Parts: sequence; structure tokens; C-alpha cells
Amino acid sequence: MTHQPQIKIPATYMRGGTSKGVFFRLKDLPEACQTPGEARDKLLLRVIGSPDPYQKQIDGMGGATSSTSKTVILADPTQPDHDVDYLFGQVSIDKPFVDWSGNCGNLTAAVGAFAINSGFVAKERIPENGTCTVRIWQANIQKTIVAHVPITNGEVQETGDFELDGVTFPAAEVQVEFMDPADGEGSMFPTGNLVDDLEVPGVGILKATMINAGIPTIFVNAEDIGYKGTELQDDINSDPKALARFETIRAHGAVKMGLIQNIEEAANRQHTPKVAFVAKPSDYLSSSGKNIGAGDVDVLVRALSMGKLHHAMMGTAAVAIATASAVPGTLVNLAAGGGDRTHVTFGHPSGTLRVGAEAKEVDGQWTATKAIMSRSARVLMEGWVRVPGDSF
Repeated sequence: MTHQPQIKIPATYMRGGTSKGVFFRLKDLPEACQTPGEARDKLLLRVIGSPDPYQKQIDGMGGATSSTSKTVILADPTQPDHDVDYLFGQVSIDKPFVDWSGNCGNLTAAVGAFAINSGFVAKERIPENGTCTVRIWQANIQKTIVAHVPITNGEVQETGDFELDGVTFPAAEVQVEFMDPADGEGSMFPTGNLVDDLEVPGVGILKATMINAGIPTIFVNAEDIGYKGTELQDDINSDPKALARFETIRAHGAVKMGLIQNIEEAANRQHTPKVAFVAKPSDYLSSSGKNIGAGDVDVLVRALSMGKLHHAMMGTAAVAIATASAVPGTLVNLAAGGGDRTHVTFGHPSGTLRVGAEAKEVDGQWTATKAIMSRSARVLMEGWVRVPGDSF
């Protein structure tokens, strides 16, 4: 039997926010993988080490969590006045599919740096010292994102003293603006309501805010499902019944949001929508041992990603949280004390995060104009990733 040798593909392994992923330039991919389809998906699955029935991704670059099973493809811009196209693929850990239905807000912080380092940004727009503004077209959701990347001596500055809960070491601050983050094709609240009664078999009728801003997200009250909002990962992820219950909530919410036609389709759309639960501020001990006081935050939020409670907060879900908090009457807004607000500081398992958002009501419809947050990013390794030649 003849075995195909491995091939090597230029790639960069980067941390962005509280996520990690393998970054590619579209033109560096094998020709068969430069267009969407089965070959590209198979390649990325093999790069990450999926599907893995052991759920460890030992034979790939993935880290066996939703935060570390990610891929990014950057290409020349297809939109005017943009520097780069950013396509995100969330790779399933134990199943053979790549979910292209949403964005990764955390890795967006790394996209700006990668775009500069890879020549997508014109040299005359990169200052010797200062900030380089990178206009990113997010191809999955067809939205503009603006990354403000610090530059020192003509190069991307990665080190610094900006601390981000959920990331061990400090780094340089990257400010990210999500422009017009609501779904441009429909209402920001797909059901037309700020709060719905969501009927979930085996769970009951839950109050839910379903929003499409940053990423489609279903918010429920923590107390309605037996939680306090101070839970850490093991409290949820070690409980198979709880995970199954959240997946049921997510599936029925997805149907009500019009994202899928029936609940069976949810199994092939793991990345979106997200499901999260909210509670009023309360003291708790973060996963790093840091004391979070009730006075440190406006609201508590716990969110699940790819079927597990996230160790911190997805960047796109943070946009959804901030946007929902800015709309009086949503569950997030009410848990945060109600009223008008342009920013929110929320508590997550690893600590806290402050996100700004602007929302306005026009002709009875709410829309978001901008959400902004600070993240950090760093190149971890660069060179080539190798995969067997018969992988795709």
C-alpha cells in the first residue's frame, strides 16, 4: 500500500483574546482548498486534529476546547475601503464538520496583526510609532470590524501591560470596534420581542431574550434554570444532564429565532446560536482565585460555546451582551439594573469584562450602531503546518 507523504502549508498559530487558532492566507492553501467546500473542510479538520472520538485533538493543532479549535483564513479584500477579508471556521472536536455560520470576536484582535504582518495593509498606512487602523470585512457575517493595532518601530507591538481576565500574561491592548453588529437582513430581535416565552420540552416555559448582534444569542435568567450566575466551568461541564438541557434550550431557541427549521438541525450548527444565562451582581471567586465583588460588575453572565460552558466569554457574545444591555427591557438590561446605558461590565468565570455598545430605536425597531471592546493578541508560532497529503 502506498502512503502519501505529508505536505506543508504556511501557517501562523496565534492567540487572540481568550482564544487560539491557526491562521492561513487564502493563497497559501492548496488549490483545491482555496474555494469553500469539502476539500477545505477536510484540510482544516486534519490540521486541528478532528474528528477525535477521544476529544483531545492530540494529532492536530487544536486544544480540545471550543476556544482552541479554531481556524482563520485571510484574503485580499472583496469590499471597497477594507484591508482584508476575514473568514472564520469553528472546527468541531468530535464530529467531522466545520461551522462557518458565525464570527469569532476574540480572534478578531489577532486578525489585525496578522493582516499587517502578512502584507494586506499598505505600508504607507503603517506608522513608525502609533496605531494602525485595520478595516476588516468579516466574511461569515458580512460586517465591518475595525481593529486598532499598536505599532512600535514600524512593527506590530505585541507585548505590553494590558491585562485580560482569562489570559495569563499581559500584552499590548488592541481596541476592536464591531460596526453595525446587528443582523442586517432582519430585526436585531428576530421574534420582534425583547422578551419571549420560550417553551422547552422537559424544561418548561422560560423567559428569554433572543438577539442577533455580534452573534445570535439566547439569554435566559439564571434563577429560572436553577443557577446563581456565579458558576464556574466544572459546575456545568461536569454535569451531562445540565449540558443536555442547555442544548435543548439552544435548539428550541434557534428554531424560534428562525435560524433552523427544526431542532434536529441544531446538531449541525453548533457554533450558533449561543446560549447564556444572566443574574444580578453577586460576589464570587473566579477560576483564577480572584475575588469578584458584586460592586465590580453590572451583571453576571455565563455562556456556552460548542456545548460547554466557556472559561471566559466569547468576543461575539460580549457584543451581544453589551448590545442587549443597552436596550431597556431585555433580560440582560433588567439583570444589570435596567435603564439606559452605553456600556456594561459583566462578570464571567475568569473575571470581568467591560464592553461599550450603542443601540437606538428607529420606527419601533431596535438596531445596534457599534460595539467596542479591548482585547490583546500575540503570535505563538509561525512557519508551516503539516498534514498527510491524502487529507483532503
